[in-house]
Amino acid sequence: MRNPRGSTKVALVEDHLLFAESLEIALGMEGYQVRRIPLPARPSSLGAVLASVLRVQPRIVLLDLDLGAHGNGVRLIEPLAKAGIAVVVVTGSLERTRWGECLRYGARTVLTKTSPLNDILATVRRLNDGFPVIDRAVREELIAEWHQNRVENHEARRRLDDLTPREREVLRQLMQGHQVRDIARINVVSEATVRTQVKSILAKLEVSSQLAAVGLAHEAGWRPSDV
Repeated sequence: MRNPRGSTKVALVEDHLLFAESLEIALGMEGYQVRRIPLPARPSSLGAVLASVLRVQPRIVLLDLDLGAHGNGVRLIEPLAKAGIAVVVVTGSLERTRWGECLRYGARTVLTKTSPLNDILATVRRLNDGFPVIDRAVREELIAEWHQNRVENHEARRRLDDLTPREREVLRQLMQGHQVRDIARINVVSEATVRTQVKSILAKLEVSSQLAAVGLAHEAGWRPSDV
């Protein structure tokens, strides 16, 4: 359903000041009621940001994903969508699995911050006029990629959970960039002992190199603090 632009509220949730100001000016010139949601100077919960958005009662929200100390903006998508708000993610991330996650939780589309400003404005116009803003096949493909990635990460976490405490410590040190000889020196053991531990790690993770083991851990979101 087409709405007069002057009655359409558009909220911006963006921690990059210059980018937010550019969007605010451009949307204002198009005739929309634009509200830039201020992010607290100190880190706060995303619940506070969500409450600020809902108070504005926007029809459309342009949402960044990486909100610095305030957390991952993807967590705002579902509650905003359930409130009947059209969420457009505008992000610097090029990870298709993150795009798929956004769409899975209710975002209407995902645009990159390198997109021409006119593309962002055109998306807002189409939403305001009641038109779709992403091809259904593209949407389903991105969601499928996210789901497959989630399954693979779950399996990777299962393998990581099979590591012994000592193997987890060795993997943590590999992730920090240490070589086998460094790990042996730090842990006061022989290089042969560390090589045996590394071999066991590779076998359990079903990878063929230390680099692949580190990559798998990063991809699964495993952090040294998990040790």
